[in-house]
Amino acid sequence: MWALIPALFMGWALGGNNAANVCGLAVTTGALRYRFAVLLAAAFVLLGAALAGASGLHTYSALAALDLRGAFAVALVGGLTIAWLNRLGLPGSTSQVVVGAILGVALAEGQAPDLGILARIAASWVTSPLGGLALAYVLHRTLTPLWSRLPLNLEILDRITRLALILLSLWSAFALGANNVANVTGVFVGAGLLRPGAAGLVGGLAMAVGIATYGRRVMETLGHKLTHLGTWPALLALAAHAAVLQAFTAVGVPVSSSFAVVGGVVGVGLAHGVAAVNFKTVVAIGASWVVAPALAGLLAFGLRLSLRLMGY
Repeated sequence: MWALIPALFMGWALGGNNAANVCGLAVTTGALRYRFAVLLAAAFVLLGAALAGASGLHTYSALAALDLRGAFAVALVGGLTIAWLNRLGLPGSTSQVVVGAILGVALAEGQAPDLGILARIAASWVTSPLGGLALAYVLHRTLTPLWSRLPLNLEILDRITRLALILLSLWSAFALGANNVANVTGVFVGAGLLRPGAAGLVGGLAMAVGIATYGRRVMETLGHKLTHLGTWPALLALAAHAAVLQAFTAVGVPVSSSFAVVGGVVGVGLAHGVAAVNFKTVVAIGASWVVAPALAGLLAFGLRLSLRLMGY
């Protein structure tokens, strides 16, 4: 079971990075206090992973056949890369990092990845942020005029919006657990170390601990540096994020929660005009989505090759 240590680290780093995606907007808009928000999110991430995470657990094993040592290398490198992004305060793409690490290990072992599965996963890297952006933009354009015409005073509208934002945060947390547990323990299912039920529970627990202990830094980036959102725009961005995650979970493709939520936040910001979006932050986030998987691939290749040379 020593091989699961990097998986636990990976789950912790993923949870810390993705806490902003599921409850960051509720915290930065004042709908929830930070500590209560992360505890709620941690609970629902665990539920999502344990109850609905099985559909994507075999996707990565179909991409490339990894033994236990290969799975160890993927989890360790993935965890280190995501922890580095946490340190920078950047919402990273865990699915990209994991795929990059898997390709690096496969290359070190002389394997050819399944190009069909790779194309399916790579397509999600384009469609998830664009889908989140488009959906959030359309929601803002269509629902905001209707919302503003409701015959209710501003205080009641604000209370309803805050409650809806809290409920959507819980849905997003559940969807995150269901979709992203494959990024934590999927390679160990393929390696034969874990059964899907145990993989969902172990991965969900690790993510829950990460959310509860290390989510504040990335929240600042998402809630303040990308664009400034009120409660209602934050609600629409989070709705787009949760819908995109749930859609990809339904087809068994682990997708980046960060892709979906950044797309949603930018989409709502663009509905207010181009000037409402901090494109310097957008570029920094986009650059991390290019650099992180490439770095993970190189590190995983070097680590797996080193282990082979040492006879492991």
